[in-house]
Amino acid sequence: MSYQTQMQAARQGVVTPQMEQVLGEEKISREDLLARTASGRIAIPANRKHVNLRARGIGQGLSTKVNVNLGVSEDCCNISLELDKVRRAIELKADAIMDLSTFGATREFRRRTIDLSPVMIGTVPVYDAVARYGKDVPAISVDEFFETVKIHAEDGVDFVTIHAGLTQMAVARLRQSPRLTHVVSRGGSVLLHWMTANERENPFYEHFDRLLEICRQYDVTISLGDGLRPGSLHDATDAAQIQELIVLGELTLRAWKADVQVMIEGPGHVPLNEIAANMLLEKKLCHGAPFYVLGPLVTDVAPGYDHITSAIGGAIAGAHGADFLCYVTPAEHLRLPDMDDMKEGIVAARIAAHAADIAKGLPGAIEWDHAMSHARKELDWPRMMELAIDPEKARAYRASSQPQDEQVCTMCGDLCAVKRSRQVLEGR
Repeated sequence: MSYQTQMQAARQGVVTPQMEQVLGEEKISREDLLARTASGRIAIPANRKHVNLRARGIGQGLSTKVNVNLGVSEDCCNISLELDKVRRAIELKADAIMDLSTFGATREFRRRTIDLSPVMIGTVPVYDAVARYGKDVPAISVDEFFETVKIHAEDGVDFVTIHAGLTQMAVARLRQSPRLTHVVSRGGSVLLHWMTANERENPFYEHFDRLLEICRQYDVTISLGDGLRPGSLHDATDAAQIQELIVLGELTLRAWKADVQVMIEGPGHVPLNEIAANMLLEKKLCHGAPFYVLGPLVTDVAPGYDHITSAIGGAIAGAHGADFLCYVTPAEHLRLPDMDDMKEGIVAARIAAHAADIAKGLPGAIEWDHAMSHARKELDWPRMMELAIDPEKARAYRASSQPQDEQVCTMCGDLCAVKRSRQVLEGR
């Protein structure tokens, strides 16, 4: 039997090499992996041109994954530095990297990133169309938009974010909406500009079958972007957002009919009490497709700390069904992240993802925590450092303040409750 995509293979009962890699990392049966990949509830982004990929699965019954955004821009166009970030993100156990480059030698950076990365790579081709052709947005042709998608697929990109649900009907909802922050998605704003200036429908919606042909040929997963995601708590869960989500659900079924894998992108700023409802809406309206959330940030007033606001929202979103968390750094809303910002964002997102896996009851998730608790009870500091989600920071903190008694720490010293209660209850 032959197949073009992971979804098609699953529907034929074929366990691909990429599925074998997923099975090696996840506690899921072959039967469940095949069934959920065939139905679209699991996506395995794996462009056949990405030869050094270590495939990961995203979706029902799998660990919550973490994505890292990076890339060059007009004001910060240092390819070497961004490639160092790619390497560092892989060291810090990111599951995916999105190249959001908007300026300069974008293809060189994309190819070099794919060549060195064993993790899945995503892009937003609309950004690159603006950079590639150097035109005013309304002057970009439909063919040029699709040629850019084809180039990204040919280069080996595993998933592409396409804002195909931003239709003229959704724009009408937007114009009637009392939104405070309008459109905060870069890709969404580009398409809004193009559609309005040309008085035409979104080319990716109008010619969605053309997009499916490209993605099927290379097995590129479509991440259906939320061009009308809320950019403030004021705008969360409004009519424009939901209108777009309804269309994304319809496009999901069309993609699955063509054996093309899909993920759904979710909101960016959501009050804590609305997160669970947003997860339920996506899963219902988009037929259980994997859900990829951009945070969500649970407050708008913490610039410099948005890795924390995002981790709070991401943990809750993951616990209620989100499958993929896009990291947010302390630099969000302020500047391009540097290396330290990136690390803070990755660690915060990984904490949120792990907390979500525990809440989901994912087999094996809480055992990591039990191992850490055992090491703490034993006052086994080397083991604690080994188990820490960020061993570098844990070791640095420990080394910076040494106690007289090496068994304890300088927080409690001789009043260490763990040591004292162990002596009383266990005689040691």
